[in-house]
Amino acid sequence: MKLLLDFLPLILFFGTFKYADSHKAWAAAFATEHLGFLVSGGQVGLEEGPVLLATLVVMAATLLQALITKLRGKKIDLMLWISLGLVVTLGGATIWFHNETFIKWKPTGLYWAMALVFWASQAFFGKNLLKSMLGKDLELPVLVWKKLNLAWVLFFAAMGVLNLYVAYNFSTADWANFKVFGVTSLIILFTLGQGVYLSRHLTPAANEAGEADEGKPPSPESKTLP
Repeated sequence: MKLLLDFLPLILFFGTFKYADSHKAWAAAFATEHLGFLVSGGQVGLEEGPVLLATLVVMAATLLQALITKLRGKKIDLMLWISLGLVVTLGGATIWFHNETFIKWKPTGLYWAMALVFWASQAFFGKNLLKSMLGKDLELPVLVWKKLNLAWVLFFAAMGVLNLYVAYNFSTADWANFKVFGVTSLIILFTLGQGVYLSRHLTPAANEAGEADEGKPPSPESKTLP
């Protein structure tokens, strides 16, 4: 359920944009008729319609994501609050000014905010966020945790720059494809690389625990229903 919620805004943005981009006349007419009061001048052009509709959908989806999280009694984490603030602010500017540049900055804002949080937590408060999230399952030397944290800081910073490069040098359609497929692929590759690095630095106790767990029969709780 959480995984679906995390990807819901991205999936809806991409789906809406692709459909509207292949029906530009309909998108422009629909946006002008139903969203004209949100747009400066009240008129939406053929090239503006797809991204404006997709932006409105991602704004609604992110709000829905936060609402569902709250209704389920879960805490809305910092990154979701940042994402919500960015999508409402930059998405609203995109719609009002007929300019997709604002919403294209949203991923960069989120990546750089994450990089800043990971770096500042370690630098100013001595708190390693990765260790806080994974420390219960992984036993690693302090230096390794610091290197992992720095690696994610640099990765998020680089992703922010890469997003801007694609946004300013390629079409909006290409940027949407990169946002879904390119970013996802890069995150998977980076995570796999982290896994390889971790396997070299796990403490003997952690390795022994993992081997012992492999030799144990699965507990009743671990069984999945057909």
